[in-house]
Parts: sequence; structure tokens; C-alpha cells
Amino acid sequence: MTADAIPDFPFDRPTALEPPPQLAELRDKCPVSHVRLPSGDVATLVTRYDDARAVMADPRFSRNLAREGAARLSTTKDGGLFNRRNEGTMDIREGQGHMRWRRLLSRWFTARKMEVWRPRVQAMTDDLLDAMLAKGSPGNLSAGLALPLPVRVICALVGAPSEDQDKFAHWSRTMLTLTRNTQEEVDQAYQEFTSYVSDLVDRNRENPGDDLLSELTQITDAEDGRLSQDELISTVRGLLLAGHETTSNMIAIMVAMLLADRERYEAVVDDPDLIPGTVEEVLRLDSTLSVIGGVPRFITEDVELGEFTVPAGSTLIPNIPAANRDPAKFADPERFDARRQNSNQHLTFGAGSHYCLGQPLARQELQVVLSTLTRRLPGLRLRDAPDELRLRTGGLSGGLQDVWVTW
Repeated sequence: MTADAIPDFPFDRPTALEPPPQLAELRDKCPVSHVRLPSGDVATLVTRYDDARAVMADPRFSRNLAREGAARLSTTKDGGLFNRRNEGTMDIREGQGHMRWRRLLSRWFTARKMEVWRPRVQAMTDDLLDAMLAKGSPGNLSAGLALPLPVRVICALVGAPSEDQDKFAHWSRTMLTLTRNTQEEVDQAYQEFTSYVSDLVDRNRENPGDDLLSELTQITDAEDGRLSQDELISTVRGLLLAGHETTSNMIAIMVAMLLADRERYEAVVDDPDLIPGTVEEVLRLDSTLSVIGGVPRFITEDVELGEFTVPAGSTLIPNIPAANRDPAKFADPERFDARRQNSNQHLTFGAGSHYCLGQPLARQELQVVLSTLTRRLPGLRLRDAPDELRLRTGGLSGGLQDVWVTW
């Protein structure tokens, strides 16, 4: 393949809710292919389900892109979030250090633990929906529910004030830049976010509560090697970022996807038992949450991937939207089927040792929102035509711009 023939990535798409057609073409004809990133560097796009899952689960494919030879994603000097080297926290990215970190956090994010939170998530959802309805139709579902709900939930879990949601949104979107922000803006966001979390930790030390931050702070203060101060700050910053950015985007995407074809929404109105399956199909079929489609990996040795040999020094991007529509894994993959038996085998939350710790909480929030909307607003509709929805651009985290609804 010549340099001129390498396509620019991310690909354009017909509408906000439709995946780029190039993904299906590559999956069928060239499932391990080169693409050119906004930085100008070349990466390898992986589009079949089995290959993408292998890249995610095989420890030879490293998530540490802060090394020589790894492709830079962003137009910023440091290459972006995945390429940034954060001293003092590199050990928890993978290997034994990552397993140590997961063991500390995993008991907070079990399905059983999250069920205890369901009444609180429900109360927060009702409170926000009441406020949105009080303002009258049409309403901005993104600003009224999708963004503030995950912020309230993660702040209650971590022990941070939810009124700082605008700060979290600004810092996270700046840090997740692809083409939108300068290096100076990214560095400032990192410094401000880190300073904020450091102050939060100090205040928590003085007044500990029954929350995750209090427990992690006690572990750090024990100085027994389980969690350093730098790792604590990085963990809390990551929870605040990931705990609201992805879930808030997903709530808006779910509502838009179901209302764009109202039979999907009406099916849940008629049969609430379809809520879990509907959420899984939304997670499987979404193509907007991540602009590049997955967390990149780097290899330092030649690796066989299906019938392809991927050379050492390659940066691979397992493209989740393409993998989640692979007909080899999901029968009639383009069809939305809330009763699909294996829809929860999608790769939206990853695979292997980096499988998303927060997925029980994310699933619960989506289920509670869908249950509440279909019960209280059975006539909910999009204000605008589906093809008028617009994507957020310029960042690694995609999602939709404001989703306006009527009732």
C-alpha cells in the first residue's frame, strides 16, 4: 500500500447515528489495514470481532503508548491522552501493577454493590426529569438529564461536589482533544484538574466519609505499596472523567437512537422487560461514543492476527463499532433486536484485563433512564429529524451535540 493510498481516519459518516460505510468495507475485504491519524502518523485498524477482541485481551498488545515508536493520535505536541506520560502512574497501566489497581477498585463496582445504588440513581433521575419537565417542552435532554445524572452519581460515589460538573466537562473535553485544543490548553486542563483532585484528597483526609475516595485515601496513607499518592490522584481524576463523560454521551445516544426509530422506544413502553436487552443493543450498535472506535494498543514483537502478521512497532486500533457489527459474531448485525441472545457479548466495554470496571454502573444508569422515560413520557419524541442530529467533533470522545426532545 502506497503512502497516498492510506486513508485518513476517522472516516466521515452519512449521518450522526450511522457508522462510516468504510468500516464494513474494511471488515469484509481488508480487516487489518493502515489508516492515517490526525497527527499524520499511521496506525493499523482492526475491524473483525475476533481480531479486535484478541487485541484487547492479549497482554502483548500494550495500552502504553507513551513510548518510542507509538503512533500519536492528536495534533497536540504530546500526541494526546493515550500518548501522554504521567510520571508516578505508569505502573498501573498494565501488567501486575494494573491488576493491583483493579483489585483495589473492583469491589466497589460489582453488580451487587451497584444494585444498592439503584434507588439513589432512580431518585436523582426523577429529580432531574422533574426539573426538565417544569421548564416545558421542548427540552434539552443532553443538558437536563444526560450530563448531570452521571456527574451526580460519580460524585456521590467518589465524594466530590456535583456542582463542579461544568469544570469536569471542560477539563475532560480538553484532555480528550484530537484536533480541537492546543498543547497549552491541554497542559492547563491537566494542571487544573490535578490540583482540584489533590485539594479534594486533602479535604477528604480531614473529613473522611463513607465513599470510595475515603477508602482509597486510607489505603494510600497506609504506605503499604498498594496505592501511591500519585496513583490515588490519577485514579480519582480518571473516575471523574470516565464516570461522567462516556455515560452522559451514552444516555443521549440511547435516547436519540430509540426515538430515531420510535418502534424501538414504543416496544419498551409496551414491554418494560425489554429494557436490559434494549440497552445492550444500543451499546452494541452505537458508533459515535469514541471517535476512533477503541483504545489503541502497541506491540514490540511480531504478532499473528488471524491470517495476518502485524510487525513489531505497530500501533493498532481495535474498532469496536465495526467489530460489534461483524456478521461472523452477530446474526443480521444491522438489525436492532432487543431480544438478541448474545448482544451482551459486544466489545463496547472492552475485553480481558482492561474490561471496564464501571460497566455495572453504566448499565444501571442507562436502564434507569430508559425505564423512567418510557414510564413517565411514553409520547417522547425527537424535536428534530434524525439526520439533523450533529456529532461533537475535535475530540477522542464523540457523542452527540444537544439532543432536543418533545413530549
